[in-house]
Amino acid sequence: MTTAYQKALDTLQAQPRRWLVTGCAGFIGSNLTETLLGLGQTVIGLDNFATGHQYNLDEVRDTVGAEAWARFTFIEGDIRTLETCRQAVQGVDYVLHQAALGSVPRSLNDPITTNEVNVSGFLNMLVAARDAGVKSFVYAASSSTYGDHEALPKVEDRIGRPLSPYAVTKYVNELYADVFARSYGFESVGLRYFNVFGKRQDPNGAYAAVIPRWVAAMIRNDDVTINGDGETSRDFCFIENVVQANILSALAAQAGRNQVYNVAVNARTSLNQLFGYLSTALGENGVHYAKAPVYGNFRAGDVRHSQADISKAGSLLGYAPQYDILQGLQKAMPWYVRFLG
Repeated sequence: MTTAYQKALDTLQAQPRRWLVTGCAGFIGSNLTETLLGLGQTVIGLDNFATGHQYNLDEVRDTVGAEAWARFTFIEGDIRTLETCRQAVQGVDYVLHQAALGSVPRSLNDPITTNEVNVSGFLNMLVAARDAGVKSFVYAASSSTYGDHEALPKVEDRIGRPLSPYAVTKYVNELYADVFARSYGFESVGLRYFNVFGKRQDPNGAYAAVIPRWVAAMIRNDDVTINGDGETSRDFCFIENVVQANILSALAAQAGRNQVYNVAVNARTSLNQLFGYLSTALGENGVHYAKAPVYGNFRAGDVRHSQADISKAGSLLGYAPQYDILQGLQKAMPWYVRFLG
């Protein structure tokens, strides 16, 4: 049976569109850009390299080839500048807004900059896209919005109090998106990402995500530090599931618009389990890590457990994740070993 995602891909290849990917030099943005160019689309990329990297774009170029790369236009700029946002959306059909300052610890250390980028920058993008009359606007929301709501799995219409400035900013994005739909008739789709991993995720710096940080440490035979007792759990979501959700959202029927969706696999993996999975996957790629993990303090602002109900995205978008954590790690590990070693 043909899936909703395959139908969407067929539609795009038959009728190429013009896309804007903000944060295109980052982890998720570069993967979206690569997929769209491979589908014959025209892509405008916007990034200020605050957390993205030129080498991500270079890798996309090398992966898709010269013909596809010729359909890519890069704008170096900041979403905190409204005129830059207006320039980027000109003539665009679909916007995939990924540009943001992620990381709970970063927001605790610098809430002002996090707010400027994630709230003021988001509002600039909404205004620019509304005024340009784009066909659809999809934005990166966050599972951090669930805050201290402990019930599992997480369902979109039941959230708690935010546990970090970052979580506040991502919830404000959802509120602004809803107000723009009711006040201006400008509809959008928000995607609450749950612990995304995959190629081109940065392993460096204080705010690096756990999987690339641990893999890089294991490849170097360094210690791996687990925050807390290791029983903290997450719903890890492979990047290709996220790409699917973005494309389905951009092409969503009316019933699927002006909604927020969980993007995950509806599973829980503890940090202790993750450590074992990474050790095994590395071993299968010729890297053998024999050290035991080091346990540290729990991290401020972190939720204890996270798992997503993805039935809403399934019913309204046709979202059906193709990779669980083990399948995602199997596909990503050769890249990790090649580029993080």
